[in-house]
Amino acid sequence: MTATLQPPTRDDVPRASRPAAPARLTLRQRLSRFDVKASPYLYVSPFFLLFALVGLFPLIYTFVVSMFEWDLLKGQGEFVGLGNFTEVLGDAFFWNSIRNTISIFLLSAIPQLAMALLIAALLDRGLRSPTIWRMSVLLPYVVTPVAAALIFSSVFNEADGLANNLLNLIGIPDQAWKHDTFLSHLAIASMVNWRWTGYNALILLAAMQAVPKDLYESAAIDGAGAVRRFFSITIPSIRPTLIFVIITSTIGGLQIFTEPRLFDVSNAGGIGGSDRQFQTTVLYMWELAFFRRDFGEASAVAWLLFLLIVAFGLINFVVSRRIANTGASRRRRRGRADASHETDASGRTDASAEATTRSITIEGANR
Repeated sequence: MTATLQPPTRDDVPRASRPAAPARLTLRQRLSRFDVKASPYLYVSPFFLLFALVGLFPLIYTFVVSMFEWDLLKGQGEFVGLGNFTEVLGDAFFWNSIRNTISIFLLSAIPQLAMALLIAALLDRGLRSPTIWRMSVLLPYVVTPVAAALIFSSVFNEADGLANNLLNLIGIPDQAWKHDTFLSHLAIASMVNWRWTGYNALILLAAMQAVPKDLYESAAIDGAGAVRRFFSITIPSIRPTLIFVIITSTIGGLQIFTEPRLFDVSNAGGIGGSDRQFQTTVLYMWELAFFRRDFGEASAVAWLLFLLIVAFGLINFVVSRRIANTGASRRRRRGRADASHETDASGRTDASAEATTRSITIEGANR
């Protein structure tokens, strides 16, 4: 006769050995747990809400407007799909504005970055009264863009401007600053450089002051000069900040509007010169919206400019990432080379020590 064993039931288990039932959380505990989980999202939500309100919604609504014939006074018209984009891409004035924008951007961004690096390096050398020098380089940024544009418009006046007067002193005749394409781009770029160089220099200066001074002292002991320390230590150390300055300068340079709009105050239309020689893309978009009253094509231009900025941003990202990877690989190769030299040196030291021990042992045996 076999007996089957049955698992013990709840009634068979002694009351003292039963697991205690989980205690119910109080309302305060539940609120505390919810606070721990939800607080991080609530802290970052203002940025996303503000971006959705002033960034994402206008971007989507602009794309919707670009799909219609949209008059400034009459409002929404019939649906045209990508017809506005086709019209804009077939307009010679659009491509002229793209060329002008890229030309002014290159003439302003490259010298601006070089001068900002130089000024930041000079301010990082421990000058006397550093606060005064930092405030002085930031003063052009405080000046309003309208005032700066009017001042430079007077400086580059073709009749009696300061620029032509200075050129006359060295025997150079008057230049057509507002009618020649390249000279007008150069004048507008100088305006942008004057206003933004100090601002970018202070950002780079903050990054330079975060570089450990021990690196400079070690390099100086090894015999590296000031120029070598700048390119081998300073530039690689501030690379993230440098990339940030390059990207922000790219976005701002491709969206330039105030400087070309007010550069030639004698031009009543304000569309970028008598022959559109310095009409930028934003100025062309402004002309479409408020002169031709075509919000549909103006919205298409806005989206094309957005795609152009994204393309330039991706190019900057790829180039900066490749530079960073190249620098990292060089540092790894240099580290492996130093390690191999140390290994060889230690090996040679061990070999010489072993040889010395053998010679001492043989000499003692002979004695």
